[in-house]
Parts: sequence; structure tokens; C-alpha cells
Amino acid sequence: MNVLLVLLLWALVLVVAWPLALLVLVLWPLLWLLSIPFRIFGALMEALIALVRAILFLPARLLGERPKP
Repeated sequence: MNVLLVLLLWALVLVVAWPLALLVLVLWPLLWLLSIPFRIFGALMEALIALVRAILFLPARLLGERPKP
């Protein structure tokens, strides 16, 4: 449903301002490629935070505390 909405919005922009729609069509893959390093960095930060959290909660888990579901 989201893809259909984006497609309809792009078609509306194509009718109203076709140079802008064509510019978006050309620049969107480039912006996607530029965002890849930021996504990798975000995944690494999330993994690092999960590791630190696991290390900090290790003594409690060893003493028998169970995480709440």
C-alpha cells in the first residue's frame, strides 16, 4: 500500500512539475547509495549497545534474575 501511495504521489508531481519529478527519479538511487554507510554505522552502534547491555546485566543473570517477557 505504501508503494502505491508513493507511486501516485510521484505521478502527481510528474503532472504538476515534471522537471522536479525527473530530478527525484534520477537522484533517489544516488541518495540511497549515500545512505548505506550510515545504515551500517547504525547497525554497528545497535550491536555495540546490545553488547554493553549484555555485559552489564550478566551478573544479574548469573544470580538467577530472569528478564521480564
